[in-house]
Amino acid sequence: MSTISNDSQFRDALNRLTLAQQRAVGARFVENVLSLSSDPRVAQVLAVAKDADPSADAVNLARRSIKAASLEAHTRCGSDGEWSDQAGYFVARAAEACLEPEGRSQTKGPAWKAAMSARMARTCLAAESDQDSHDSESQAQYNILISYLDA
Repeated sequence: MSTISNDSQFRDALNRLTLAQQRAVGARFVENVLSLSSDPRVAQVLAVAKDADPSADAVNLARRSIKAASLEAHTRCGSDGEWSDQAGYFVARAAEACLEPEGRSQTKGPAWKAAMSARMARTCLAAESDQDSHDSESQAQYNILISYLDA
C-alpha cells in the first residue's frame, strides 16, 4: 500500500510514471473536477488520455478539440468573468495537460500540470462560495494516485 501525504511525495510518485500512466492518472484528476465544466469535449478528451495506446490521429484530434475548448473557456472568463467560468477554464487546461506532447516540459509532467489546474478549478469554485477546498482537492488527488498505484 502506497502512502502519499504531501506534495513532495505526490510529485515524486508522479515522476516515476510513464507518459501513458501520467496521462491516465491525470485524467482521473480531471474527472474529479469534471462537474465544474459544462463543455462535453473535456470528457471526450479524457477517454483518449486514459487509453494506454491511443492512435496518433486520436491524440491529435483530441489535442485540437481540447485546445479549442480551453481557448473558448478563457475567452468567456474575460475581465469580469464568473468564477464558474474560470473553473471551467482550469478544468479544460487540466484536460489539455493530459495530452501534451512528450518532452514539452522537462520539469513538470502532464499529471502534475493536470493536478495543479484541477486544484485551481476547485479554488475558483471556493472563491465563489467562500469555502476553502484547496486542501481537500490535494488530499483527493493523493488518494486518487494511491488507488492508481495500488491497483
